[in-house]
Amino acid sequence: MKTKYSEPDTAGRYGKFGGRFVPELLMPALIDLEKAYQEAIHDVNFTKELQGYLDHYVGRETPLYHAKNLSKQLGGPEIYLKREDLNHTGAHKINNTIGQAMLAMRMGKKKIVAETGAGQHGVATATVCALFGLDCIIFMGEEDMKRQELNVFRMELLGAKVAGVAQGGGTLKDAVNEALRYWTSHIDDTHYILGSVVGPHPFPKIVRDFQSVIGKETRRQFLKQQNKLPDAVIACVGGGSNAIGMFHPFIEDTDVRLYGVEAGGESIESGHHAAALTGGSVGVLHGTMTHLLQDRHGQIQEAVSISAGLDYPGVGPEHSHLHDSKRVTYTSITDKEALDAFRILSQAEGIIPALESAHAVAYACKLAKEMHQDESIVICLSGRGDKDVASVKTYLEGEK
Repeated sequence: MKTKYSEPDTAGRYGKFGGRFVPELLMPALIDLEKAYQEAIHDVNFTKELQGYLDHYVGRETPLYHAKNLSKQLGGPEIYLKREDLNHTGAHKINNTIGQAMLAMRMGKKKIVAETGAGQHGVATATVCALFGLDCIIFMGEEDMKRQELNVFRMELLGAKVAGVAQGGGTLKDAVNEALRYWTSHIDDTHYILGSVVGPHPFPKIVRDFQSVIGKETRRQFLKQQNKLPDAVIACVGGGSNAIGMFHPFIEDTDVRLYGVEAGGESIESGHHAAALTGGSVGVLHGTMTHLLQDRHGQIQEAVSISAGLDYPGVGPEHSHLHDSKRVTYTSITDKEALDAFRILSQAEGIIPALESAHAVAYACKLAKEMHQDESIVICLSGRGDKDVASVKTYLEGEK
C-alpha cells in the first residue's frame, strides 16, 4: 500500500518542524548552499562522480546480511542486518561526508569545519578532507574525547585539527554550538559538514538525501532476496541521519512498519536520557524547530547516554514530523539494554556493533517476541563497535 509523502516546503519545513532560525549573517550562506545543492544533484557529472566514490572508495553497496543465528536465538521473525559497519571508516557517516565535501569544492570552499560526538562523523570528515586535500577542523566535546580516544587519534592521524569543547556538558550539543560559531566567522572560505539531519534548512534535506542510499539499497536488496518488502525496519536515532536514510525510501510503503530507537539512558522516568521524541517537547535548537530536551523555562537540558553518538538533546525535524504523523513509531532503549544487545549480537553472529547500533538491535530483540516466524525485521547496523570496546569493558568491569 502506498501513501503520498511530501518534501519540505520552500521554507524548509516538514509540517510545522524545521525552518531556519539563525542569525541574519548566516542566511545568505544557507541560501547559497541550498542553491548549490539543487544545481549539483541535477548535474549528471556530479551524481556520477559521487556514485563512483561511493562504489570504489566507500565500498558500497553494503551487504544485507541474514542473521540466521540471531533469528534462531530469538525464535521469531527472520532478522537481517544492513551492514553500514562495513563502509570505509566503519559507519554510515561517510555517505554524507563524501557528498558534502564534493559540494564544498563545487562552491569553491577550501576549508571544512565539522562537529562529532562518537567520533565517527569526525573520522569520516577527516578522511574525505585527506582524500580531497581540504583543511579540516573538528569540534568535539571534551567528555566525548575521553570516551573516544581512539577516534581522536584517528582524526589527527588523518591530518585534522581536533578542537576540544569544555562548555556545557562537553558533548555533542556543545560541539555543534562551537562548529556553528566557527562557521559563522569563516563563511567565505569554509563549508560546515553537518553530520546529522539537524540544523537549519537545507542541512536536514542534504544529509537525508546523501544517506538515503542506505534505504534505497536495502529496499532493492530485500526485494531481490525475498520478492517482498520487510515487515519491520529498525534504526537508532540520535540526530537521526542513519535512521532517516534508512526510512525515507520506505516512507510510502505503509505496510512496512518503521521504528526509530532513541537512547533511554538510565530511564525516561529518571530524566537522565537522550530521548527527545520519547521524553522531550517542541522547541528550537541549532536553527531548527524540533523535539528537544528542555526544562520548563526553555533551557536546553543535557542528554545522557552510554553512547556518545546518541547523546544529543534534539532530533532532526523530519523525525519530529514522522513522529507527529505517526508514520514512524519512536521508542527508547536504556543503557543496560543496549549493552546486553551489544553482547548478544557479538556472540550470536561474530559482529560487534557500535553502541549506537546496539540500541536498534536491543529493540529488535523486544519486537521479535511480538512477531511470527514468517515475518522479517531489517536492522540498520549503522556502525561497528571497535570504537566502543574499551569503554564497554570499563563499564562492565565497574558493574562487578
